[in-house]
Amino acid sequence: MSPFETLQGSGPVILGQPHGGTFVPDDIAANLNENGRLLADTDWHIANLYEGVIPGLTVVRATFHRYVIDANRDPSGQSLYPGQNTTGLVPLTDFDNQDIWNEAPGEAEIQRRLARFHRPYHQALEAEIARIKALHGFVIVYDCHSIRSRIPFLFDGTLPQINIGTDRGATCDPRIESAAYNLALSSGFTHVLNGRFRGGWTTRHYGKPEKNVHAIQMEIAQSAYLETENAPFSYSPKKAAKLRPVLSDLLNTLAEFKP
Repeated sequence: MSPFETLQGSGPVILGQPHGGTFVPDDIAANLNENGRLLADTDWHIANLYEGVIPGLTVVRATFHRYVIDANRDPSGQSLYPGQNTTGLVPLTDFDNQDIWNEAPGEAEIQRRLARFHRPYHQALEAEIARIKALHGFVIVYDCHSIRSRIPFLFDGTLPQINIGTDRGATCDPRIESAAYNLALSSGFTHVLNGRFRGGWTTRHYGKPEKNVHAIQMEIAQSAYLETENAPFSYSPKKAAKLRPVLSDLLNTLAEFKP
């Protein structure tokens, strides 16, 4: 299986989806313990949530699971949130700090996974960034994420339903950040700007507004569109029907951005 899927559109917005994949090769799956095989930390149904939300979107999605290797982590292994609990390039635990491997992958295995999965995904994303920038003179990378709303190991209390990350304004034009936050304010959903999730490696690495490449991360609490945040993690069309118009308004606003 290819480590990524690309759907090419003609608009200026690219959706990155690094954590929606559930593919785990047999040789890697054999080393996952019973807990790891649950794949609980998936961005469940993120592709369904965004499918067709506006026309013209380009989508680059990882097919592999984040336990294989996390496509939204620095390939050097450097932490995105120094001093805070988080998971690494190849996670050793789940979001509840429970072991997921029978035997922790070593450095040689991590390098193999970088070459086989992480690098091809980002090469595909880079190719689309170049293509869209050539068409429009600029590009907006909108990185799609979702997560359980309560994870004590990672954050206190209940996560807002809409979490916008721009690395404190560094990764995009301030008008893009303002537009996203103003739509969140009027959405009826709980929201925060640059809270616990202020943008992962994708957002921080590609977001170079001075080069007309803008990036923004959207982390959505799964309570906003799943029937339950526990297995079987079923998609809720009723909940999604309330959230998708908000995402549509936001993405349409971004698509109309003029540098």
